[in-house]
Amino acid sequence: MNENHRIEFKLILNDSLEKEVVAFLNSREGGIIFLGVDNKGNPKGLDKIDELQLKIKDRLKHNILPSCIGLFDIIEEEKEGKDILRIFIASGTEKPYYIKSLGMSEKGCFVRIGSATEPMPVRMIEKLFSNRTRNSLGRIKSNKQNLKFEQLKIYYEESGKALNKQFASNLGLLNEEKKFNYAAYLLSDINSNSIKVAKYKGKNRTDLVENNEYGFCSLIKATKQTLDKLDLENKTKSKITAKKRIDTRLWNPIALREAVVNAIVHNDYTREIPPKVEIFDDRIEITSSGGLPNDLTKEEYFQGFSVPRNREIMRIFKDLEMVEQLGSGVPRILEFYSEGHFQFSENFLRITFPNRWKLSTTPQVTPQVTPQVTPQVEMALHVLTKPLSRAEFQSKLKLADKKNFVKNYLSPLLKLQLIEMTIPDKPNSRLQKYRLTELGMQVKGKK
Repeated sequence: MNENHRIEFKLILNDSLEKEVVAFLNSREGGIIFLGVDNKGNPKGLDKIDELQLKIKDRLKHNILPSCIGLFDIIEEEKEGKDILRIFIASGTEKPYYIKSLGMSEKGCFVRIGSATEPMPVRMIEKLFSNRTRNSLGRIKSNKQNLKFEQLKIYYEESGKALNKQFASNLGLLNEEKKFNYAAYLLSDINSNSIKVAKYKGKNRTDLVENNEYGFCSLIKATKQTLDKLDLENKTKSKITAKKRIDTRLWNPIALREAVVNAIVHNDYTREIPPKVEIFDDRIEITSSGGLPNDLTKEEYFQGFSVPRNREIMRIFKDLEMVEQLGSGVPRILEFYSEGHFQFSENFLRITFPNRWKLSTTPQVTPQVTPQVTPQVEMALHVLTKPLSRAEFQSKLKLADKKNFVKNYLSPLLKLQLIEMTIPDKPNSRLQKYRLTELGMQVKGKK
C-alpha cells in the first residue's frame, strides 16, 4: 500500500495533522490517515495510544471550521505486531473547510492533489463557498426552541456516557446563532417526524393490512422502535437435522439492521419526507429520501466512501454505538446481498431484500450452489474444522493480506451462507468467530 489521493502515512502526531484532515474534508471522497506508519507504509507503532486519540479528537474539534464533528473516526489497529491509529475522514458537505487560526484563505484551506496536500487556490475557495450547502440540518433553525432531551440523555447514560450542560453545543445541535437547529428538533423528546412501517398482503401495494408510524419522539427512540418491530417481523424457520437445528430468518438480520439505520441516518430530512419500510409477501423495501450525496458515484458508494448527509445525527448514532464506523454499513450489507438489491434515483434510494423462504422450497444445497465454490472458498472450507476468529481463520490459510482474505475468502463464504458468525448481532465483536453452516458442511463433504 502506498500513499495516494486517499491515503496519508504519518510516523508521529505533529503540527500538520489539521492541514491533512482539512484536505480530505475538502475532497470528494475523503481519505484515511495512518498514524504510526513511515512514508513507505511500514508500521512503526505508537506509545500512549489512548492519550493520542484524545489529543486528536480535541484538536480536530477545536481547530477546524466548519465543525467536522461526526465526519471522522479514529480506529486503533494492530499491524505486524505494532499499535497504530487509522483516522478515517469523510468528505464534508460544508466545503471549504479550513484551519480556524488561519481563516478561509490559501493559508488555511487545503486540497489533496495526488499524494500531496496543497494550498487551495483562491478561485476554488470562492467557488466552494458560494456553493456551500445552506439547508443542512445544522444550519436550519428549529421552529420550536423549547426543546427537551430527556430521552437522549437516558440513551447516553445507558451507553455509559453523560451529557453535561454544554451537550447541545458539543453535539452540534446549535446553529450559528446559538439556537437549536433542525437536528436538535429531530432528536428532541417531541417532534413531528415519524418512520413509516407498512405491511401488505401480496406482492404489491393494493392490500394494506398494517400501517405503523414510529416517531413523534427522539429519532433515537424511533429508530429503536422500528428495529424492534422489524425483529418481530423477521420470523425464523427451523429445520431439524440429524446433527443440529438450522434456523433461517426471512432476511439476514445484520444486513436488515444496517439498511434501516443507513436509511434513517442519511435521509434528507430537509424535504420533510421520512424514511419508510414496506413489507410484502416476497420482499422488504427500505426507502430513504435523497439520492447519492455530493455527486458520489455508485461505485464509490458501494466501496464504502462516506459523505454523511446529516453529520450531527451520524455523530450521535456513533456515540450510542448504533453505527460502528463511517462508511461501514454498505460493505456490511454487501456481505449478504449483491449490488443489484440497491435502486437509485435522483430523489430516493431504495434497498430491497427478498424473502428467503420464497426463493426455494427445496433444501439450500442445490446444483446451482456448487459452481460458485471457487478454489479459495474450497480451501477455506477445508481448514475450518472448528469455530475460528478472523485472525485465526486467516492464519490457518497462511494469508498475510487481510484485504485479500476478506475479499476472496471470508465475504464469498458469508454470501454463499457456507459459514456464519457466532455473534451475528455484533459483527465487529472482539469475540467474533466463524463456523460452518449446515450447508457449508454438506458442500465440504462433497469435495
